[in-house]
Amino acid sequence: MTNHSPYHYLDIGNAGEDLVAHWLQSQGWIILDRRWRCRWGEIDIVALYAEQIKDREVFSDGESLILDSPHHPITPSPHLPITPSPTLAFVEVKTRSPNNWDAGGRNAIASSKQVKLWRTAQMFLVAHPDKADYLCRFDVAIVSYQQISTQSSGDKFKEKNLISSPIAGYKLTLQEYINAAFDIVQ
Repeated sequence: MTNHSPYHYLDIGNAGEDLVAHWLQSQGWIILDRRWRCRWGEIDIVALYAEQIKDREVFSDGESLILDSPHHPITPSPHLPITPSPTLAFVEVKTRSPNNWDAGGRNAIASSKQVKLWRTAQMFLVAHPDKADYLCRFDVAIVSYQQISTQSSGDKFKEKNLISSPIAGYKLTLQEYINAAFDIVQ
């Protein structure tokens, strides 16, 4: 009888996505969707970052107004830049064991995968036309996992990682988050 781990491939992938979604939220991102699917493929995480600028309002014609004191309720401000458009990140999460065959998932983002993600992102924007004018980018998150040893003598050195979490006998670690990992393919 084979001793199978408590996680199979899909569950480890889901746990990696959970870790990345948690980290993104801690960085101020809003998770709009997880495992969004269409006929072209799936996007692991769709996240939105909209920087809030206090006391400023931007209107649809692009004019920026500053909200002042009661003496000057609304005063145009030529000195403040227009609020940047919100950023929409289509995040591909690669969860791998250490020393795996594809460099931690980096080699799995070949041009064919990029085209698939690009088409899927286009379909997401068609399904959500209110987000069609947002800045869009494709990010890649590299997550590693390894079984936690019951005879561990503790960490001999501190790892430099973004976030890590123990789950069901495994340690998942967000090793790298690559902003705008590839250009939009046409």
